[in-house]
Amino acid sequence: QVQLVESGGGLVQAGGSLRLSCAASGSGFGLYNVAWYRQVPEKQREMVAEITSFGSTNYANSVKGRFTISRHNAKNTVYLQMNSLKPEDTAVYYCKYREVWGQGTQVTVSS
Repeated sequence: QVQLVESGGGLVQAGGSLRLSCAASGSGFGLYNVAWYRQVPEKQREMVAEITSFGSTNYANSVKGRFTISRHNAKNTVYLQMNSLKPEDTAVYYCKYREVWGQGTQVTVSS
């Protein structure tokens, strides 16, 4: 059973930065795509960024140029570097890997 552990969330002022981490258990990590999603109350969970097994990346338009997803396969870890944060980035951020979701980490951006 794959398990995901997310970390790195917190409270930051607008314009600040945070880096989220998602560590996966098990083997074969480098063979799969990994994505970050976020969700605010009463709204659907939305994809923020995805990285493929080849290292290609995709971003939601709302975060392009501000967020960067990367992976370190030897550490079974994916990162989400978030810069120039805005209050509208406030959400619970989830990692998704092989149809498994992490527990979520809260990001709050104050104005």
